[in-house]
Amino acid sequence: MFVLRNVGKLLFGSSNQESMIELPQGQLYLVRPFSPKGYSELLFKDASARIRRTAQEFQYQLVVQRVYEEGEAELLAEEEGDETEADADFLASERDEKTFLLDEALHFRVENREGSEKVLCWRDLSGDAGDVFEYVCDPSITPGQVERFKTFAKQCQYERKYRKPHTTASDDDYDQFEFHEQPIPPASPIHSPILTRSIDFTDTMSSGKRSSPVREIPDLSEATPTKAPPKTPSKAVVQSPAATPASKGKERDMGPPTAAAHPEAREILAAEIAELHFFDFPSGAFVQQDASVTATVSEIGDWKYWLQIKSADRDWLGIPVVADINPVFNFEFLSFIFNQFTDDGSAYSWLLRFKDQATLERFQEGLLQALWEQLNEMKWSKIKDKERDYVADAFNDLTMEDADYPEEEEEEEERYESAEEEEASDDDRPRSEHYDSDEEADDVDFTPKDGDVNKQIAVGYKHDRSFVVRGSKIGVFKHTPNNHLEFSTNISKVETPDGELFSPKKVMLHNEDRNLILQKDSDPNKLYRMDLEYGKVVDEWKVHEDIPVVTFAPENKFAQMTHEPTFLGISRNALYRVDPRLSGTKLVDAQLKQYVSKNDFSAISTTEKGHIAVASNKGDIRLFDRLGINAKTHIPALGEPIIGLDVSADGRWVLATCRTYLLLIDAMQKSGKNEGKLGFEKSFAADQKPQPRRLALTPEHVAQFAYETGKGVHFTPAKFNTGEGASETSIITATGPYIIEWNLKKILTGKKSPYLIKRYSDDVKADDFKFGTDKNVIVALPHEVNMVNHARLKRPTRESIAGEFGLSAVRRGSRIGGTPLRSPSKLSRSEVVSEY
Repeated sequence: MFVLRNVGKLLFGSSNQESMIELPQGQLYLVRPFSPKGYSELLFKDASARIRRTAQEFQYQLVVQRVYEEGEAELLAEEEGDETEADADFLASERDEKTFLLDEALHFRVENREGSEKVLCWRDLSGDAGDVFEYVCDPSITPGQVERFKTFAKQCQYERKYRKPHTTASDDDYDQFEFHEQPIPPASPIHSPILTRSIDFTDTMSSGKRSSPVREIPDLSEATPTKAPPKTPSKAVVQSPAATPASKGKERDMGPPTAAAHPEAREILAAEIAELHFFDFPSGAFVQQDASVTATVSEIGDWKYWLQIKSADRDWLGIPVVADINPVFNFEFLSFIFNQFTDDGSAYSWLLRFKDQATLERFQEGLLQALWEQLNEMKWSKIKDKERDYVADAFNDLTMEDADYPEEEEEEEERYESAEEEEASDDDRPRSEHYDSDEEADDVDFTPKDGDVNKQIAVGYKHDRSFVVRGSKIGVFKHTPNNHLEFSTNISKVETPDGELFSPKKVMLHNEDRNLILQKDSDPNKLYRMDLEYGKVVDEWKVHEDIPVVTFAPENKFAQMTHEPTFLGISRNALYRVDPRLSGTKLVDAQLKQYVSKNDFSAISTTEKGHIAVASNKGDIRLFDRLGINAKTHIPALGEPIIGLDVSADGRWVLATCRTYLLLIDAMQKSGKNEGKLGFEKSFAADQKPQPRRLALTPEHVAQFAYETGKGVHFTPAKFNTGEGASETSIITATGPYIIEWNLKKILTGKKSPYLIKRYSDDVKADDFKFGTDKNVIVALPHEVNMVNHARLKRPTRESIAGEFGLSAVRRGSRIGGTPLRSPSKLSRSEVVSEY
């Protein structure tokens, strides 16, 4: 205990130093005991191992770095040829450093072998079962140094798990980070043992074991190595994990929370027997908690519903049935996965596994009835069987039928699979001037002075410009040929023609990107036209005396690239055309479709041919082929309000955004007399329905997001990539500090977790693809704007969800030799958004 408590007293140096403790000499091996790829691979002949802190509190990295002999680095640099300095930095980092998030899932352990050989070992979480990394220490490394390194690793794992300084830990707390598994296999191929590989795959339904995982979740347990420029190792250095002992850490209990008291049930909608499993963060798997529980869905009054799970001897959990539980039904594994949020903001993920499909179907019927009635405040029995099937299909983990998606080249498929291994040659991280390594540039305070934040992006189609709305100002950014943003100018005051300053609620580019249509929040019956050549509002349009504008959209998908003067608008219960050329009010009366009932319209989008999709806060969608008539197709509501809507250029795919999920709908009719027609053109037959796909983060990832940020899911309006003559291949959205990109082909073929993510240091306010490509996304943070390359997005793993936005921000601005290198993507003094 004395060693564990007082190692921190050995420390020296400031809290800004990267390396906390270092073993300066050794060799790094990748050992694959069961793999046909080969038993052992020597990665670094000469290497140093160290532990370093990240910019995120209570997060640490295990880093192994190649050590060069004198002149060796220069020789390799010459062999690489004429790469740019930035490329050279990147290649060096790829070649010379392996980095791992220091988490208990690594099962980090130390072994002292005969002959004084000392070995550090940890799991290769992205490899096959049994694969491990081994750092074999040089004989000059003393046992005391290795023991201190092991102690620090325990301290770092403790801090990551409990989110508080290690000084609060006891001996028992550290015992959980002692991993006594099979002996560490020898690293040298000469000593490769003869092993037989067997997989004991038994059905845990009848075993009753409380620790056997039902389903491995490799995405969460992977710690994909990140890269950073190499640094010449120094002698053993030690520094404390907790640089700020006064910092308060919130203890995270990794086990299931205490069950809440359950209200009295008025009506039982479903009650079924199942296995109960809990998602274990450290192992990244669902671990069985109880072999037999009763899962009950009940109505408790006033359109409120309750899910209660208990066994004969324990009340496991009780939660309200709401959209935030993020329900997913998987009939392949006879399972139902969902989230639980507690009062303190913690999130957990659970899995119920049923004995057969009939049992799961009965439970699904009851759960979906409760969820639908809670959202719609209407009895499930009042909707048609076809609509019930539609709701059930949306929540099932299914594959789109007959998804006529163009075949891609094999290398394109591999590009998506291994995107996290790619890196752009330039750093596209959003940053302030504080990150500028150019000593001649003045350092500016990046803290905003006006209290405003960036909140909207309008991406140009005709010209390579993006417009970012920030309070009553608009920043103009140029898209450079090398896919970066360059600050162009700013419009410092958005004013009405009468000189009244206002913050636009909604903006839309118009008339070959020469105009910007603006809406003022306090006057929903008016719109304004800004001439972008002059940077001022030149027209005020009164749309109608009695019909307000909820939102508006172009006449067709690419109308902003033309001189088309008209555009579309919606109120809560009307759809209409706006023609600025009319005298007086601008609404075209002959092309007004008004409903008597309150449909509560919320979003509108158009196809290349001008077909129209309109969504509502009730969650339903209407498809029109033209204005002034009834909708050709009415798509039922799942219940959540739709906050965003997009349509593919050809009208095949409709994309709706709700708070906790996206909805992808195939509008193509597959059979009957209208086979091959879109729902925009012809109504679906009575026995047919559009095919929905509910796109949601997996419950495990939702729980991990909440664990890292303390926030639930709240998507920004999702958008397809778009371009004239280009097919839609990707979908972009964001929640909290994460941008999320779905791959359309993987969605349609039923791939699991078909999305990539990137975490920022602050919440994403708006995002959209650059026009004509799916490889670049424009992102607005509260005080920064950035164009991010697709290669920067990664599969959702422990490391990518935890975020690495601060790990090497300073280093990336410099070359290996220490000579300052200005990254082409950094925003200079005049480019910082907060400065406009």
